[in-house]
Parts: sequence; structure tokens; C-alpha cells
Amino acid sequence: MGILSGNPKDEPMHYGEIYSVWQASTLAKGTVSCYQAYLYHAGDKDLKKILEDLIDQAKKEIAECDELLISNGITPAPVLPERPPAELADIPVGARFTDPEIAAKIAAETSLSLVACSQVMGQSLREDVGALFAKYHLEMAALGMRILKLLKEKGWIIPPPLQVKRPEEE
Repeated sequence: MGILSGNPKDEPMHYGEIYSVWQASTLAKGTVSCYQAYLYHAGDKDLKKILEDLIDQAKKEIAECDELLISNGITPAPVLPERPPAELADIPVGARFTDPEIAAKIAAETSLSLVACSQVMGQSLREDVGALFAKYHLEMAALGMRILKLLKEKGWIIPPPLQVKRPEEE
């Protein structure tokens, strides 16, 4: 039996896996902090629900990634402090993020997270690490579809240039 032919949890993580898990945990910690702020800025109840679900997902990723790191002798990045609560009315209008801005930002970040999860899945030799990020990919894809539906329903979507008239074939 080789070093990578047993229980995946007993196998060593390679440096790419370690960095990817550490980076995912660190980014999720930033996501919780940022999305908590967005939650205070958001006025739309549907947008708030998606933000809450994204925060819950990020917290789950932090717990799982940090557990994986610690069990492999790696110290995870520190958790950021909780934001104090704020009311939308207390945020000056010029300093306030609008609902369409928040929705566009979370849509873009969710899209980027799918690419990042795919990259970790592709580089992983340990099946448990690849499976963990496959799970995150699936969960983020579902959240991304909810965000896309919200953008369309609220009229907040900004489509790229559309090809309305196609060139005629010769």
C-alpha cells in the first residue's frame, strides 16, 4: 500500500490542498463579516433571506475547513469579530449600499466561488477534500440560482450585450 492508498483522513494533505482549504476558510470568514454589513444595508426581504443563507453557508464552511486544518496540524486564520447591529435608517444615504448593488456583488462572488471550488476539486488527491468542495460547489450553485432568480424578478439584472440580430450566413 502506498502513502495515498488508505483512509483519506489518514493521508497527508499536499501543499495545494492545505493552502486551498486555508484560503477557503479565510475567505469565508471575510464573507461572514462583509455579508453581515450587507444585511444591515439591505432593505428587500428576499435579498435579506439570501444574505442570511449565504452567511450560514460561510459559517458552515469555516467550521468544516478549520476542523480539517486543525486535524492536520495547520493553524487556521483567526475569526473576525462579529459586527455590531445597525439599522438601515441609521446608515446615511450616501454611504448606503443599494439592494441592486448588493445583489450584483453577491451574484459575482457566488459565481467566482464555483470556479474556486472546481479548482480545489481538480487539484485534490485526498477524496475527502475533493468531496468537501464538491459539496460546497453544489450548495453554491443552488444559492447562485436563487440569486439569479431574484435579480430577474426584481429587475436588478444587468445583462451583458445581447446579440439581437445575427449576421446572415452566406
